[in-house]
Amino acid sequence: MANYKTDLNDVHFNLFDFCNIQENDFGLGEAELKDILEQFNKFTENEIFPTREPGDHIGVKLTDKGVIVPECFHKANKAFYDNGWYALGYDEEIGGMPSPHALKIACSSMAIGANVGFSMYYGLSQGAMNVIEKVGSKEQKDLYIPPMMIGTWGGTMCLTEPEAGSDVGNAKTVATPREDGKYNIKGVKIFISSGDSDLYDNNIHLVLARTPGAPEGTKGLSLFIVPKNLINKDGTNGAFNNVRCTKIEEKMGIHGSATCELTFGDEGESVGELIGKEFDGMTNMFIMMNEARLLCGLQGEAQANLCYMMTEQYARERKQFGAELVHLPDVKRTLLKMRSTARGLRALSYYTANLFDKADKGDKEAEAEIALFTPICKAFCSDEGFNVSVDAIQVHGGYGYCTEYGIEQFARDTKIATIYEGTNGIQAIDFIMRKILKDNAKTFFAVGKKIQNTMNKEEAKQFSHEISMIGKSMEMSEKMLERFSKLMAAKNTNGVLSYATDFLSYCGNLVVSWLLLEHACIAVNKMDGASEEEKKFYQSKINDFKIFCQYQLTRNIGLGNSVLNFEEDLTKMEV
Repeated sequence: MANYKTDLNDVHFNLFDFCNIQENDFGLGEAELKDILEQFNKFTENEIFPTREPGDHIGVKLTDKGVIVPECFHKANKAFYDNGWYALGYDEEIGGMPSPHALKIACSSMAIGANVGFSMYYGLSQGAMNVIEKVGSKEQKDLYIPPMMIGTWGGTMCLTEPEAGSDVGNAKTVATPREDGKYNIKGVKIFISSGDSDLYDNNIHLVLARTPGAPEGTKGLSLFIVPKNLINKDGTNGAFNNVRCTKIEEKMGIHGSATCELTFGDEGESVGELIGKEFDGMTNMFIMMNEARLLCGLQGEAQANLCYMMTEQYARERKQFGAELVHLPDVKRTLLKMRSTARGLRALSYYTANLFDKADKGDKEAEAEIALFTPICKAFCSDEGFNVSVDAIQVHGGYGYCTEYGIEQFARDTKIATIYEGTNGIQAIDFIMRKILKDNAKTFFAVGKKIQNTMNKEEAKQFSHEISMIGKSMEMSEKMLERFSKLMAAKNTNGVLSYATDFLSYCGNLVVSWLLLEHACIAVNKMDGASEEEKKFYQSKINDFKIFCQYQLTRNIGLGNSVLNFEEDLTKMEV
């Protein structure tokens, strides 16, 4: 099996040459930021990656005492908190270590690539804590945040129910007011990631539920904090709060992550407290859901990049037909395609992450781009990350299909990212309906102007063939939007939705081509005066752009024609 390895050259290129995170307001210079990356990379290699295969093999177990995670997770989890990694990116006032958001995402990528099942426990805790930090009362913040920061308590989000699925508005869990101002919660939630474990002394669940007389649909949902164990006045754990894990799912992948059915209030009262305003449940939960969607995309990006690095090592060592695999034309083609795609997903993920710091300063353009790019990050990165992991199996041949080299686990672990936190089909609907048509494609065309500006750079002139491809792709996207507008004018909403997934994939190819063009232009400028080793890396960035256009952007011709030239109405065809 190949060793854990991060492409730090490309990570640095994205963060410092393209995103320029060294120009931050956190008082951290480039050397300090690189040191954080290096230290976290070592931590990931030594502590997290060794849990990947054992965690997958052992999985989680439901016992009378609750869910038991693989023993190796305990050591890694304790070290993660003790070394202060959970605190990265948070404000000092809550015990955090402020940093650029893109740096935090880069570190998260390393951990997720090394073992996504393990990373989900603290990742869900961060998501729950972020909601409490943003919309909780002072009392709630003071009570819940300190123990979550040090890893004593974990956290989850509880949306999905047996009869609701993706239709969250059909949730039936009820919250009945009590005399003490709190609520009795009763209902069942399913597919709850990290829903229970023995990693934490308490789990703080954020639960969507309906108060008596609440409106139907999502408008009637409120958000409640429901701890697994009640909390005493001194902040210590009290009696069991009747939040039971009644089932764990046996899954295709992420075996180390406990995907739970949670039953609230079935054998006694399960007490919760309202967080935020009544009926603002979905708005508040979306704070966590949008972060979770970006992390889903990061699952695709992270695992694509690590499985490429491991596959490249294997291809350089394994001999067939008297030569290393890496020199065989079809294998080389596959590796180049894998690398360009994986690096493209990294470029998209880091670029989007970097927008958060700009949005925090009041940059409305950055805020609009985050909204536009979130569904692309979630869907495109998870789809293409899975495809890269499938290519990794192919390069390994029969060994890739067996568990011996740990490669097939990438495909199993990555696939779920296309499904949870809103399936990729739902992301596509959100993308076309809310992020584009709702604002008359204002942000979409603003990004188009940025793409055009990059195409007009002096350094881009040497890529005339690829520039032409991007230009034609942009022209076709406008024609696609014209067709969508006509369908909407004819009140044929389903006609638009039937092409939503194709359009999101189309835009993913286009946006990543643009970002890799930006990278190629920077690489061209850096060639002069560079060492031979540096030139080799910069040439790889130029090659990434060309290869991505050759194998990914060319797909837009077919996707565009499927939207523009298919005269039948898909919605009227029988399945």
